[in-house]
Amino acid sequence: MKKWSLLTLVGADQQAIVAAVTRVLAEADCELGETSMMRMGGSFAMMLRVRHENQDLATLLKEVCGQLSLHLHIDDDVDTASSAMEPDVNITVYGADRSGIVAEVTGILATAGLNIIDLETAMAGTADKPIYIMTIEGQALQGVDALTEAAKMISDGVELNIIPIQTLRA
Repeated sequence: MKKWSLLTLVGADQQAIVAAVTRVLAEADCELGETSMMRMGGSFAMMLRVRHENQDLATLLKEVCGQLSLHLHIDDDVDTASSAMEPDVNITVYGADRSGIVAEVTGILATAGLNIIDLETAMAGTADKPIYIMTIEGQALQGVDALTEAAKMISDGVELNIIPIQTLRA
């Protein structure tokens, strides 16, 4: 019986990391579920939900991880029956870069019922005037109005935009 595992791989950014890792998994008849892969600074990070026949994934990936100097962490997936969660709200945040901006924004929005599905951050601006950018997709469990009201508590100098997502269904 197949099971799901969560893999995290991190190493120095280099060409063909995704191709090498996913080739090994495909050759072992593993299936990919949700994934997130991105360059972060000078590193590359991969998170993959992998369905497999109870293989020893550490042994399976040992050679490619050694060749590419990747650090591997594996967890059993705790929710084998999960289905994709659909976001109903997109939030963008722009502010002067400072310590605690992610904690402040996500904490305030969580109290208003935001369930985060995906969150990405980036840096922009200049060295003397850095700008922190955050993009969040989530579910507004208490409605968009609750998020809009809570957003008023966020510090000055932070611009937050909330856009409802209307998913079209056939």
